[in-house]
Amino acid sequence: MILIVDDIDANLIALRKTLELHGLNIDTANSGDLALKKILKFDYSLIILDVQMPGMDGFEVAEILAQSNRTKDIPVLFLSAISKEKKYISRGYASGAVDYITKPVDPDLLILKVKSFLKISEQQRELKRIQEMLFKEVEIRKAAQEKLSEEMQELQFVLESFPQMAFVLTTEGVLEYVNQQWLEYSNDSSSFPNKHPSDDSVWKDWNEHLQQGLAFTSEIRFKHLELGEFRYFLMKVVPIQPLGVITKWVGTFTDIHQQKMANEHLEFLVQKRTKQLTLKNSDLEFSNHELQQFAWVVSHDLKEPIRKIEMIVKMIKDRYIEKSSPANDYIDRAVNSAKRMRVLIDDLLVYSRLSAKVDLESTDLNIVLKEVLDDLDSEFHPKQPTITIASLPIINAIPSQIRQVFQNLIGNALKFTKPGVPPIISITTQRVLEKSVASTEDENGKFCKITVNDNGIGFDENLLDKIFIIFQSLNNRQLYEGTGIGLAIAKKIIEKHNGIITATSTPGKGSSFIVILPL
Repeated sequence: MILIVDDIDANLIALRKTLELHGLNIDTANSGDLALKKILKFDYSLIILDVQMPGMDGFEVAEILAQSNRTKDIPVLFLSAISKEKKYISRGYASGAVDYITKPVDPDLLILKVKSFLKISEQQRELKRIQEMLFKEVEIRKAAQEKLSEEMQELQFVLESFPQMAFVLTTEGVLEYVNQQWLEYSNDSSSFPNKHPSDDSVWKDWNEHLQQGLAFTSEIRFKHLELGEFRYFLMKVVPIQPLGVITKWVGTFTDIHQQKMANEHLEFLVQKRTKQLTLKNSDLEFSNHELQQFAWVVSHDLKEPIRKIEMIVKMIKDRYIEKSSPANDYIDRAVNSAKRMRVLIDDLLVYSRLSAKVDLESTDLNIVLKEVLDDLDSEFHPKQPTITIASLPIINAIPSQIRQVFQNLIGNALKFTKPGVPPIISITTQRVLEKSVASTEDENGKFCKITVNDNGIGFDENLLDKIFIIFQSLNNRQLYEGTGIGLAIAKKIIEKHNGIITATSTPGKGSSFIVILPL
């Protein structure tokens, strides 16, 4: 910006218009005092001063500017129509002006001079900025060099206190400093210890890292001078680069021989133990198979007498007990107990079979759920439930076991209902990022989250851990039939499919069972 200072408004306007026609940014002041105030507030690249002004004349303004470090480099151009004598011109240059022009002046010549002075001013500013930057750079480098020297002295002091072998290298990888521990493995502080012949590849890798300016870590073996044996060390070398440029390398050799020997012995023991566990696992699988066969046989043998007991008791009731007899109640209790026993044996058999290994197959959960609902036939169900289902995904699973999960969850929702309230069941699904109930929904997630909601009696969430334990029941078995195995079966199936199952509930407001399975 150019500042024009003149006490005559006509001169200011004429000169301003002339300069603005050439795209120059102009500011004006009609007195020396006002000019100085503006100069303190704004940065100007050139000041065009009139000589004769009331109060403070142009010479005084120029002399004040020349005495300030902030303004002394601003070029001042005197432009006068009256003070044309040599003494005024001399005083103008003496006061610090770069030029003294008398009127009348050729506008083209004036524009050329103004642009020249502006260019010179800009170059001076840029030169000053570069000088300041260079000065700061020199100061920074000097401080960095001093700091580096101090740090190197501190580093050597620290390295000397290390129990490990420690060393400092030049940028070319030449040893510059080694600590006292180095001399246990090398007679020469300018050469590395004698390495094991099999570790030549380690040295080759280290040299490649040195050339690339990268830190290096590896195991290596060195020969102890006194013991004459090779010992394992952990080699670590890192570059020192205070200003982004590598100036040194610092490294350590940490003795890990005892640890290495212990690890090798531990690996031997692990391999030995793994073989033993493999044999034990084979025996366990055989025993598990025999146990399943035993469970099947026992359950079959147990169910047969239960069926006979149930049948005989019913025959006694029908043939020998009158309808009005109090014995009918005892007979019904016996029949119900036998029925529960039979259901319990069936559930135990299902639970025991879950340990058997079965291959997964592509399973459309919509088809599985349709089969469950077809068996249920909700239209003829005495409680007249309302069931809504979202579109479910296709996963790798065991269809019969997943069907068992849906049967148990929907069966519970129909069983544990509030008196006089028709059950409402909804099955929803969403894709989630992780195998977690709190995981966020993600269309690219690798897990599906299936939620079975109902409006039943609910339960206290403080008892959540109990409902998935075999034979555990939170409700009166006289009011709600069941063996307490259904949810335990569901949990075991879901975990076998690498999933999780949990629930949320409020007593009297229904429950939500949440299943998360991998897609």
